[in-house]
Amino acid sequence: MNPLPKISVIVPSFNQAKYLGLTLRSVIDQAYPNLELIVIDGGSSDESPDIIRKYEGHIKFWCSEPDGGQTYGIVKGFSHATGDILCFLNSDDLFEPGSLQGAGEYFARHPETDALYGDTLWIDANGTPIRPQKEIPFSRFIFLHTYNYIPGMSMYWRRAVYDKAGGLDPSFQMAFDADLWMRISDHGTISHVARQWSRMRFYPEQKTQRFREITIREDMKVRARYWKNQVMPATYPLKRVIAYSMRITWKLLTGCYGLGYRRQMKNP
Repeated sequence: MNPLPKISVIVPSFNQAKYLGLTLRSVIDQAYPNLELIVIDGGSSDESPDIIRKYEGHIKFWCSEPDGGQTYGIVKGFSHATGDILCFLNSDDLFEPGSLQGAGEYFARHPETDALYGDTLWIDANGTPIRPQKEIPFSRFIFLHTYNYIPGMSMYWRRAVYDKAGGLDPSFQMAFDADLWMRISDHGTISHVARQWSRMRFYPEQKTQRFREITIREDMKVRARYWKNQVMPATYPLKRVIAYSMRITWKLLTGCYGLGYRRQMKNP
């Protein structure tokens, strides 16, 4: 097997002192031998800078200054990254133990793979499990006609395809990841492994919950790029029903719907 690639992990954060230490520990405790950790804080007024300083011996670069928002912060982080493999982890989410090792080994064994994602576990503000998000392999048709089902905190990609795709687009506030995944799929292959690689917090203050309408609007902007003259085709509603049916059937057949968790969330 080829040597493990260097993985650059970008942690964007703003006033997330409640979770930031746990997030950083979940990266550092991986003990991945070729890790580059970069923390971009947007000028927090809470204890975040002190928390970052506590771990700065493990951090290649960090700063705490206004940056224009999450997407700009991640872009800034990648500008300091030198890894062969790139990823980001929101400051309220967590890596599962062994996730970096699993991703690094996969890329070392599969040079043909340009991007790779695993599954995630949704947790509440206190870290209590809500339910697992077990996913299907990437399908451009299903992705374009349903929603972004790739867990961003479980997604890794090669620097080469990131550069070829044009990098993150800061004009997106919420759907910057969905936009990047689609452009990566224009230029390379996206693979999936059925392993839980992260934990994603789901709580009322979460950005995705607070700005749901912006997310929907930006998701449609991503789709419109693939429509002629950016006009929704008359067949789109039918294709959307077909895509949802395909997704649900695929998840049922592959055992993606878990039981035994205390409540179910939106989106199948």
